[in-house]
Amino acid sequence: MTELKAATRDALAELLLTLADDEFVLGFWDSEWTGIAPMLEEDVATSSIAQDEIGHAKAWYELLAELTDDDADRIAYGREPEAYRHAALMNHPRTDWAFTVARRFLYETADAVRLEALSRSSHPGIAGLAAKMRREETYHLLHWSAWMRRLAEGDETRARIVAALERLWPDAEAIFSPLAGEAALVATGILPDGLAAFRAAWHERTATELRGLGLPVPIGYAPMPTEGRTLRTDDFRWLWGEFTSVARAEPGATW
Repeated sequence: MTELKAATRDALAELLLTLADDEFVLGFWDSEWTGIAPMLEEDVATSSIAQDEIGHAKAWYELLAELTDDDADRIAYGREPEAYRHAALMNHPRTDWAFTVARRFLYETADAVRLEALSRSSHPGIAGLAAKMRREETYHLLHWSAWMRRLAEGDETRARIVAALERLWPDAEAIFSPLAGEAALVATGILPDGLAAFRAAWHERTATELRGLGLPVPIGYAPMPTEGRTLRTDDFRWLWGEFTSVARAEPGATW
């Protein structure tokens, strides 16, 4: 690409950070199921998906590090909790299996919309990574959609899924929180559309899939959380303490 203006470069850095932090934090929440998933097969599957998400985060962090002349590991592990920019959907703890399935379904449908659009980005690094990740994330969405169908068929599990969707839906909206400098990203084609268009496509797709499962759509457009990517919870701070513990024990160490 041609050299970016400073404001556009800053906006691009923010976009990459949100993409990376979403995948990174969700991957670590998924890893909390290792050894305690509902069945052995799912234990393996969820652990594998967690590794995929952290691998995707690594790729976004590396692209960000190249842009900002930083270090990907430092970005991932060297920040305080308040500096992370994942969507509020990832502030919640693991909770029960239905909660995890509902969160993963909402995230994967949103990520499918986002990656489809980013695969058309004018930025070759973003377009290339998005196209590669789309192929892998398709299987994640199929996996969690199958679990949604399975849980929707039972009385107690259906009630748990419905309750989780209602609880999580407003925070899932935060995946599409407006970015500072978003207009510049759209003007340069780095973002093919504004995030409001992504959000509308996600609403349509998710509502269609939920109705197909015989599940209610929790609400229409929830008000966009004003702190959807900045407010951090004690649950996330606990997770941060877990995944940064080694890096904090030996700052600057290499292995």
